[in-house]
Amino acid sequence: MTTKKIVLIGAPVDSGKDRRGCLMGPDAYRTAGLAQALGDLDHGVSDIGNLAPAETVPDPGMPPHVHAPALTAGWTATLATAARDAMQDGLPIFLGGDHSLSLGSMAGVAAHANALGRPQYILWLDAHSDIHTPQSTESGNLHGTPIGYVTGRPGFHGFPPVAYPVPQENICMLGLRSVDAAERAALDGTAIRTHDMREIDERGIARPLAAFLSDVENAGGMLHVSLDVDFLDPGLAPAVGTTVPGGATMREAHLVMEMVSDSGLLTSLDLVELNPFLDERGRTAQVMVDLAASALGRRVFDRPTQAHN
Repeated sequence: MTTKKIVLIGAPVDSGKDRRGCLMGPDAYRTAGLAQALGDLDHGVSDIGNLAPAETVPDPGMPPHVHAPALTAGWTATLATAARDAMQDGLPIFLGGDHSLSLGSMAGVAAHANALGRPQYILWLDAHSDIHTPQSTESGNLHGTPIGYVTGRPGFHGFPPVAYPVPQENICMLGLRSVDAAERAALDGTAIRTHDMREIDERGIARPLAAFLSDVENAGGMLHVSLDVDFLDPGLAPAVGTTVPGGATMREAHLVMEMVSDSGLLTSLDLVELNPFLDERGRTAQVMVDLAASALGRRVFDRPTQAHN
C-alpha cells in the first residue's frame, strides 16, 4: 500500500437544508478516531481544523423558497479555494457537514485536475442523485444540488461560477433509491452512470464499480468519492436526516471502499450528512470512519471489533 499525505478539512456546513445538526459532524469524526485510524495505516495525517464561510450577500435571482442560499454560496467559495490548496499538499478529506459542501469541494478539486491537465471523475455514493438546481428543487434544500452545480447546470445565482464543469460521462452514482420526477427528467438522456439498489440487488455492486474504475484508470483521471451517510441502510447508520430504507449493507459499502483502495485512484473524499444529534452512541460516526479507513488501505482482517455500549 502506498502511504499518502492526508489533509483533514472540517466543513461544518449546516445551511443546505432545514434540519439542523450536521455542523457537529466534523468533530464527531475526530472523536471517533479518524486521524488515528488513518495514521495506523502509516499515512501522514494533518488536520487544518474547521473552516468558515466567506461573506456573501443574497442574490435577487435566487428563488425565494431556497433555504440560506447566500450562506451556502459563502461555504462554496471557501471550500473551492480550500480544495484547490489542499490538493497541492495531499489527499483532502472533507468532514461534513451536509452534502451542499460538495458544491465547493468538487468544484475545487476539478479546478486542480484541470490545472494538471487530467480529467476529474466523481463516484457518488448516495440514495439521491442531487442533480437539482435552485429552480427545480421543491424543498429549497441546496444539499440536493451538488451534481447539478458541478456539471454546469444554470440557475446558481450568487454562487462562484464553475470554471471547469465535470463531464457527465465522468460521474458514477451508486446506491440510488430516492430520485424525484425532476431529477429523473434531468438524468434522462445524460451520460451520467446511474445504478440504483434494484440493479445492485440483481447484478451486485462490484461489476458497475469495476467498469467505472477501469475507465478512470485508462483516462489517467483523478477520482473524487463523495460518501453520504444515507448511501447506507439506516439500520446500520441512523444518524442522517434523509433516511431511506433499503440502502447498502456493511459488506457492500466496505467492498466499494476496498475496490477504490485497490485501484489506487482516490485523490479526494467527502464524508457528509452525519448528524450526531440523531446518532446512537456514536455508531454512525464510527461506521463512516471505518469506511474511510477501508478506502485508504485497511483490509477486513485488520478491522477492529467495535463496541457501542
